[in-house]
Amino acid sequence: MAKESPQQTILLVDQDHDFLEWATKHLKAKGLNILRCDQADKALKVVAKTPVDVVVADLNLQPFEGLDLLSKTRETSPNTLFVLTTGFPSTGQIIEATQKGAHDVLRKEALSFELRPVVESALQIAEDRRSVGEIEEIQEARNDGRIKIIGMSRALQDVFKVVGRVARSDAPVLVSGESGTGKELVAKAVHEYSPRRKQEFLAINCGAIPENLLESELFGHEKGAFTGAIARRPGRFEQADGGTLFLDEIGEMPASVQVKLLRVLQDGTFSRVGSNETMTADARIVAATNRNLAEEVAKGNFREDLYYRLNVVEIRLPALRERPEDIPLLAEFFLQRITRKNGMARIRLSAEAIGILQHHDWPGNVRELENTISRACALASSNVLLPADINLTTAPGRPAGEVRAAVDTLLDALPRDGGQNWLRSEFAGRLLERHDGDIKSAATALGVSAAEFKRWL
Repeated sequence: MAKESPQQTILLVDQDHDFLEWATKHLKAKGLNILRCDQADKALKVVAKTPVDVVVADLNLQPFEGLDLLSKTRETSPNTLFVLTTGFPSTGQIIEATQKGAHDVLRKEALSFELRPVVESALQIAEDRRSVGEIEEIQEARNDGRIKIIGMSRALQDVFKVVGRVARSDAPVLVSGESGTGKELVAKAVHEYSPRRKQEFLAINCGAIPENLLESELFGHEKGAFTGAIARRPGRFEQADGGTLFLDEIGEMPASVQVKLLRVLQDGTFSRVGSNETMTADARIVAATNRNLAEEVAKGNFREDLYYRLNVVEIRLPALRERPEDIPLLAEFFLQRITRKNGMARIRLSAEAIGILQHHDWPGNVRELENTISRACALASSNVLLPADINLTTAPGRPAGEVRAAVDTLLDALPRDGGQNWLRSEFAGRLLERHDGDIKSAATALGVSAAEFKRWL
């Protein structure tokens, strides 16, 4: 595990003595010195007296928490790397730990196969750092837990870690993922955990605003610039000065507006519609898309230079079907929120209902799950939701994955010159008929936004 020379040191900090014993045996290697503590204050004294390369510490310690131990340690020993462990880390814990420079945050149930490779990686970094004399800068970044993204899956925890790292900078962020995965929540988390959190967070849906109005929404307009412009109006860039501007559905942005957005990203300048005055705004850009922008660039639908300007850091949100272990947590969260909002008695999910939810494919992702739970609560005949109360749209007797495969096969069989678009339009039209012409209701059933449903039509 460790290099023989010089000897490296690990400090294990946990109140569970059985865990300390197991971790010592699990990490034992030639040339590696392993120390142990059961309290945070004792660990701090050890680090003050002994050079420690890596600290493996539980988040829940006494007399102060693992995050505080990380902060206090790095004040005097900035080169010491931290691997934090816990049973169920929260969104805020993961992001804050990453912001403070933690090497990784691991769930205890996964330590038997994750702890050793993660510690090996940390030891290698410590060795490399020692050889070049590198000292990490410390940046304190407190947070108040205002953004809560539900999930304990490894895939989602990896998202939290990227948020924690990128939030400290002003680099543009591109959040990608299917409709309904929670891209705006991630954008808000990037803002709330950044130095800009006291300033405005503004969002604009590039696919829901007509092309002739989108430029005005973004950059503002002068009085008389067009019919209906009865007064000067600032745009979202001006309003978000010093804060964050979230551009949702960036893949739908018209080419004419893409050019002007590129200019803002390049030099921070723009002009209101109907004005020659050059203005500046310091707004951090977070964009989101459910499209593959690289493919859109190849097709000529999206500017390549703008794509690279936006895609400095990409955060890919996993689809709900890729993290089924999060479904019970999300379902319970929605249950509590819905019953509390409507003043209803507490409702719980039966084990069978949870099984039904976990085996569904969720093409509409978290948004579809929320709608399903809301509908079940509205129609429930008791305080326990049973499989009969979970009304899913998948064809009876057919696993959701098979249905998706059948749809993909049909799409691939259609002519490339408009066949797929015809099928989408036909499907959306039939669905709209079933919902009595209510676009919002049909879009919800499909698990997409109303704007995207209109494009299907």
